[in-house]
Formats: sequence, C-alpha cells, structure tokens
Amino acid sequence: MTFISHRNTTLAEQAQRLAIECPDDVAIYFDDGTALSYGQAWTRGAALASALRARGISAGKTLSFQLPNGPEAVIVMMAAAIAGLVINPIVPIYREKETGFILRHADSSVIFIPSVLRGFDYRNMIETLRPECPSLSHVICTGSTANLQAPFEAFEDVIESGLGAPAEPVATDPDATKILLYTSGTTGNPKQVRHSHNTLTAALDIGVQGWELTERDLMLMPSPVTHITGYVNGMEMPFLTRTKSLLMKQWDVNLAVSLIEQFGATVCVSATPFLRELVDTCSAKGKDLPGFRLFACGGASVPPALIESAWNTFADCRAVRVYGSTEVPLVTVGFTSSGDRNLAAQTDGRICSYDVRIVNHEGQEVAEGTEGEILAKGPAMMLGYGDPAQNEEAYDPDGYFRTGDIGRKMAGDALLITDRKKDLIIRGGENIAAREVEEVLLQADEIAEAAVVAIPHERLGEGVAACVVTATGQEITLESLLETLKQSGLAKQKWPQHLTVYAALPKTASGKVQKSILRQQLRDSGVGL
Repeated sequence: MTFISHRNTTLAEQAQRLAIECPDDVAIYFDDGTALSYGQAWTRGAALASALRARGISAGKTLSFQLPNGPEAVIVMMAAAIAGLVINPIVPIYREKETGFILRHADSSVIFIPSVLRGFDYRNMIETLRPECPSLSHVICTGSTANLQAPFEAFEDVIESGLGAPAEPVATDPDATKILLYTSGTTGNPKQVRHSHNTLTAALDIGVQGWELTERDLMLMPSPVTHITGYVNGMEMPFLTRTKSLLMKQWDVNLAVSLIEQFGATVCVSATPFLRELVDTCSAKGKDLPGFRLFACGGASVPPALIESAWNTFADCRAVRVYGSTEVPLVTVGFTSSGDRNLAAQTDGRICSYDVRIVNHEGQEVAEGTEGEILAKGPAMMLGYGDPAQNEEAYDPDGYFRTGDIGRKMAGDALLITDRKKDLIIRGGENIAAREVEEVLLQADEIAEAAVVAIPHERLGEGVAACVVTATGQEITLESLLETLKQSGLAKQKWPQHLTVYAALPKTASGKVQKSILRQQLRDSGVGL
C-alpha cells in the first residue's frame, strides 16, 4: 500500500500563492449565491490577522469560532493561518456546558460567534461564560451588532481596522499543532484532538487520491465546518488543491438538489441521513443528477440497501461507505469502481494510506476475516489528545491508535465494522458521549440510576434512549425530564428521545451496566424513531 507523504507546507503559504497567481478565480461558493475568490479570501484574512495582532493576540494563542458554514468562517480560518494562531472550531449546536468547557480547556484568547443563529443568542451565552474564561479577551460577532460593548466587537469593523497592514504570514512549523478539535469520548467532557498542518493536509490528500478529485470537481459540503469533514473538505480543500467547494449553511434536501443542478456539484462527503434524503427525494421527483459522481458517507451505520438505492437512482454517482474519526480521519475511502459495487455496499470501504491491525483482547493481531478491535496508524493520525493521561489508553505500544470499534479486514484491503466498543451514540453525524448525558439525567431527583444507549433512528441513523431506575417512591416521564435537561445547558440534540423505566439495570458481576443487553432489549421491543 502507498502512503501519502506529508507536504511540509501550510495553508497560508498555498493561499498566498493562489492569491497572487489567480486572485479573481472563485475558491468557495455559498448556498446564497455568493462566492469568495482567492484574492478576497487572502485580503480579508490578512486584514483580520493584522487586526488580531494589534489586539495582542499573538502567534501560538488559540482562536475559537462557533460559526455556521459561510464566508466569515473561511476568513477566520485564513486569518488564523496567516497569524500563526491555533484554531479551535466549536460546533454551533453546543451550549453553555460544552462551549464553556472547551473555551477554558483550549485557553482561548478570542472567539468568533454569530450574534443570533436559529433563534439562539450566542452573545448572551458568551457573556454568561466570560467570568469562567479568564483568557478570553475578545469576542467578535457576525450578524446584528447593535449595542456592542467591549470586549465584544463587530466582525466587519475588526476587518476594516486591519486593512492595509502588512500581510506576510507568520513562519510556522508544519508539524506544529494547527487545530484543536473537540470530540465526544466515553467520558463526560469532550476530548481535545490535536492535529498539525501536516496531519490535516494528509487527511485531505487521502480523499483527493482515493476519489481522484481534480480541478473539474466541485465539493458540495453540508457538514458543519466545525467538524473535521467540513473543515478539511469544505474550507481547506480549495486552497490546498484545485478542487473548489460549495458550502451549505445547513442541510435542506431540496436546496441540495437545486445546488447540485445549478452549480454542477460533482461530489459530497457527509453524514448518512443526508444521502438517504437525497436518494428518496430524487427518486420521488424522477431526478438522476447527471454529473454528480460521488457521495461518501459515514459517521453512523450505513445500510447496504441505501448504497444500492443510490447506485440505482443516480445516473453516474457512486455512493460509498467510508470509515474514520477525528483522531484518524478517513481510514477508508470506499469502493468507487463499477466492478466493486458489492464491496461499496457491503463493507465500510477500502483502507487507504493507513496501516490497520485487527487485534484480540490480548492485543495480538488476528488473521484476515477474524473479528477484533481496529487499530490504525498513518500520516493523517492526530498528534494526540490534549490531556496526556488520555493518550496512555489511546495508543498501543507500537503507536497504533485504538479506535474502539470492532471489525475485520477482508480481501482487497476492505474493512467491515461490526460493532462499537466505545460508548458513543452517533446521531446525524454528531458523536454523543453516553456518560455526558447520564451525568445530566442523574441530576434529576427522580432518577437513582441511568444508562444511555443508541436506538435506531430512520433519518438520523441513531437516536438517544435513556434507561433509568427511579428513586424510591418516585415516578418519571420523558416530559418531566425536560426541565432538568433545559437547565443543564446540554445541547438539545443530545437529549434522550426515548425513556424506559427499569426495576433494575442488567449488570456484570463487577457491577458494570451491560449496555449490550439494554440495546438488544430495546431492539427486540421494536423501539426506534
């Protein structure tokens, strides 16, 4: 197997070159019909970088942003690259609990937020969190900027203050930490995943090679740019390759169809529910989207029948299953040739530029076709977690990342995921840590014990189910939990959609809840959403 080599370059270096060579060429399109050229991205990014330096935010400090898929996020990404800042995307659905933890843990100096997005007041949330975040010296707002008071500033005002200043990028080691991504683990708080310029670019190059992307392709990107998929393939790709992108602020299947037809989008990498809706909608409308050639999906269980339906519905599109995580992005790239249609549907893709081992409980590698835990190592593997103690469990003695997933390798470098060892729920492409939700549920006086597990969800792949034992003399309903959930500050997407009350939870001899039994019992009862 051929492995991708590190480029030993940075986004700022490549973006500056393109701004000089082809300043008027479009880099990224947006779903409102606007676009950003290479020259505009560089000029506005450089102005923002200069403005941040003038405010004392020097190279090496952390810049956070909690923005939707739009031009502002691209400019912030560019400014961080030029100024030598460590960038920290925060998922917009996160609320006080998650956002506060991340800002403190990342030691953020500045955050970019929308004033209001989808009815939620981000300014009010950050104002509430500021006393707990002593390093947060600046808050820069997009959208409505009425009545702003320091340290809050308007995005356009900050950019304007930096126009005309020197625009040379800070010299940066490509192996240095570039980005801090927070992902739900099996513990209550998110884990900080650190990637360098080289590891993140390698993740991009694996996809470019595996999917044979060229300047003729246009990447439709509905996944949030605050996730590694959206960040790399939506924002960085046009500056590190000649494949351009088209960002959607949020998924809307009818808009997606219109954008594919209007702009000639050729590829998409996103969550399974989006593919399901695209197939169903196009099938109902008799559309086969000629020219749209690839949809790579993962993040949750991908039914083989969905892949088959996509191949049957679209004229030229190869829908494929891919596998990876924030820690080891894009371990597989799918099977795209017409002769591999069965492998595209029945496996989780072709291993590309990773060394993958399948090991048993003793850590010994097992034979091809034998089930075990998946370990992976490659050029796109993260630098490590931010907390050293978490790294001790994350890697085996040879430096392979323990994915926590169960599967087997098959002929032709195919990988099949059969189970999940990690206690995660993947809802619409978002990782949800069961323990985090359990800790919130246990704040309710009515609950003595709680276990949170995944249940099937027709549209989102998986939903959240709470299995609880009530305190003596107490009764509880899902509706009565709403107030506890609202007060917790936990993102609404993590709230349970199903509640089952047990007299006792099934446990091992050592007292550990047997969640596999709970999941099976719920499946046998036909529980799903």
